[in-house]
Amino acid sequence: MADKEEKEVIKSAKDIVNQLAVIIKTAHFHDPGNVAVVTAIDRFVALANSLIASEGTLVLELIGEFFYVNGTRIKYSLEYLLNFDFLGREFKKRELGSIIFRNAIKPADIQAFLKAFIASAFSQNPFETLTENLADVDCLIIGKPKKLKEEGEFDVRRMVKKTYFNAASYTKGIMNRIKSGEKVSIKKAKRVVESMVDLILEEEELLLGMTAIKGHDEYTYYHSVNVSILSVALGQRLGLSRKSLTELGLVALFHDMGKIEIPDEILNKPTNFTEDEWRLIRRHPFWGVRAILRLKGLDATAIRSAIVAFEHHMHYDFSGYPKVRRPSELDFYSKIVSLADQYDAMTSSRVYSRIPMSPDKALSIMMERTGTQLDPLLFTFFINMVGVFPIGTLVILDTKELGLVYKSNSLFPDRPRVLVIIDSKGSRVEGYVVDLTEKDAGGKYLRTILKTMDPNKYKINLAEYLL
Repeated sequence: MADKEEKEVIKSAKDIVNQLAVIIKTAHFHDPGNVAVVTAIDRFVALANSLIASEGTLVLELIGEFFYVNGTRIKYSLEYLLNFDFLGREFKKRELGSIIFRNAIKPADIQAFLKAFIASAFSQNPFETLTENLADVDCLIIGKPKKLKEEGEFDVRRMVKKTYFNAASYTKGIMNRIKSGEKVSIKKAKRVVESMVDLILEEEELLLGMTAIKGHDEYTYYHSVNVSILSVALGQRLGLSRKSLTELGLVALFHDMGKIEIPDEILNKPTNFTEDEWRLIRRHPFWGVRAILRLKGLDATAIRSAIVAFEHHMHYDFSGYPKVRRPSELDFYSKIVSLADQYDAMTSSRVYSRIPMSPDKALSIMMERTGTQLDPLLFTFFINMVGVFPIGTLVILDTKELGLVYKSNSLFPDRPRVLVIIDSKGSRVEGYVVDLTEKDAGGKYLRTILKTMDPNKYKINLAEYLL
């Protein structure tokens, strides 16, 4: 019952943010007294007052790129994506970080807010103008965005690094213990994944950035962690509950467990595999099932892990391996893990092809595989999550600046934020962030990506910048 109530509150909060965007968008085209604006306001008031009645207050905040309602981060689906992004930009234009509705609101209050909100866009000091124009609206208070202290941001990055490397260390440990015949409990694995889930819910882009740092010597362990992070991040975009995200993270972490049976000299072979070696590698889904079913504390999650370990190479259309006599629909988690697995494998250097691809090249190949190897709908969410130019991609701009994609942009996937590391004169710089959506007075973009580059060619260590 409590879970049902919580889901209803989250759905209501999502609708409130979306409806506020609808009001502001509608008011851009119509007079505040227009029936479309009035109808949108009435719907917002009904939604907001319902939440205020149950929770006592309504606090709407924009922190970073995400909206929070009463302290809970609001996940958005594709249908809300444009409205959420629009509202975020409108808040930032006015240096607006929060709106607190202290008690029940009336349509007239929102009309007054709307009038002040639109007028403030033309002011040199938008937040101050907005504050002045709302002085007589008693039921709401506005605030500026919360600023993260540099030390705080440093602490967050340190925590993200610690969580990532702890997960890799744990994965290595558990695989080695299973290899030596020990009985291993999955309880600690759950704690490891829970800490990653917490960070993905709060610091998604920082943790996704960690998956972009390739070249670790022990590919199998880091690959397992990367697939877990990418799977959980995708699950979060799909609106899965925290409990489901933890389960998904666990099954993803164990997806390649069967590789413990493959000799290191084959896994780490510097040349192409022979047909016999490939035949051996294709056995790892079977061995994964066997290894997982031997874990201590066998439960429903362990069974699901075994299913995903078996299915993650079967492909959406069953053209992969292992072959089965009577194929039935793949497990939902298998479809997610398959996407994450292919993406991380293609963009890593220690994989069967031996040549890492640039993230954008990997995505274009994956695009061609939708409907055959990959689930087309899930891929739409995946590409929206990582962006056309994923975090860590080295790009050259039309200004001759060279930089790393630092932050993706869900509304304009081809216009992320870029950390410039070599300026237009060819000199290395400390690094400054540019937003590719910025335009000049004539409406022309100040910078545009010309093409992606190979960081190895320029001897650029991604870890130096992304960590």
